Amino acid sequence: MPEAKDDLPLSPYFVLDLTRARAGPTAARQLADWGADVIKVEELIKPGDEDNSWDLRHGSDFQNLHRNKRSITINLKDPDGLKIFKKLADKADVIIENYRPDVKHRLGIDYETLKKTNPRLVYASISGFGQDGPYSKRPGLDQIVQGVSGLMSITGKPGDGPMRTGIAISDSTSGVYLSFGILLALLQRERTGVGQWVNTSLVQALVALMDFQAARWLIDHEVPPQSGNDHPTGIPQGVFKTKDGHINISGSGTLYPRLCNAIEMPELIKHADYVDFRLRSKNRAALNKAIETKTTQRTSAEWVELLNKAGVPCGPIYSIDQMFADPQVKHIGIAQSVEHPTLGHMELVGQGVNLGNKPVKLRTPTPERGQHNDEILKGLGYSEKDIASLRERKVI
Repeated sequence: MPEAKDDLPLSPYFVLDLTRARAGPTAARQLADWGADVIKVEELIKPGDEDNSWDLRHGSDFQNLHRNKRSITINLKDPDGLKIFKKLADKADVIIENYRPDVKHRLGIDYETLKKTNPRLVYASISGFGQDGPYSKRPGLDQIVQGVSGLMSITGKPGDGPMRTGIAISDSTSGVYLSFGILLALLQRERTGVGQWVNTSLVQALVALMDFQAARWLIDHEVPPQSGNDHPTGIPQGVFKTKDGHINISGSGTLYPRLCNAIEMPELIKHADYVDFRLRSKNRAALNKAIETKTTQRTSAEWVELLNKAGVPCGPIYSIDQMFADPQVKHIGIAQSVEHPTLGHMELVGQGVNLGNKPVKLRTPTPERGQHNDEILKGLGYSEKDIASLRERKVI
């Protein structure tokens, strides 16, 4: 059974989610999964867009991003729509938005405006390149930012040119960073009684995630190159062929003698070309080739078992379906079930952290557009007659 919402750490908090695409919704999902009452504020469907909207909304990506939320449709360009939003904003603990920096000011829903009537508000913004600066008005998309951040320059095989990662990594990273910033602001509000503006960008989050590779330049003035499947600095560490496929092996540092003994090549330990880290780095290609003369003699499963028993980190390289079939992934319980009234039973990707050594359980599926209009508006004091009028005038 799903965990009761009141048992979750963020259940006291009310959040308005004005975001679209992936980065902002990721931040809102973090809060929703941990119990916050998140209302997704959506545009009305334009005539002719109904079928397209249904297809996108019921796709795996949208369903995975927007679970555990409620939905209301509001025309923010209509004075009555703006009035509804500001009533909600006055009650909100958090507002999350990813408009272009100038749009929120034009609509009159920026932090400086909303904090006048709700000084406890934590207002969270996410953008492609930042709220100001020379690129602030540029549209920010994940692949563009992967290039700007330097990530693509270190991804892929040497000589093959830049390579993007297989996920929208700047979107996901910035969304998680923003949710972290929101929680910090809520903690500070407990002491000060005052909210604040929290913001990040795809490029800021991704440069932060570059971490030790970025530090190689800042501290050592070394431009990291592409290294393919080899670890940038750990040697030998990377992908090795087996009798029936490939595996990952980490045999760097103090693990190196252990690896050599486990693959029955002790002569590599004191080999003149590999006797210390500097030489192993210089002669990496030859060392990897020597190791593969052994790894190709057994299957991947045999090596995974043998090397792990020897204390050498080693693992299979899965496709996504194989990954979810793995017994440890099943044990973690990150594939979470939810029932959708139209789509039926489905599994979504759960949270990446546990509290109390157990995964949080998903509670509700992604709502239909405007599914909670009446419920939310009645909570604001609107009558059924009022709501019918708002709907007829395309305010909701």
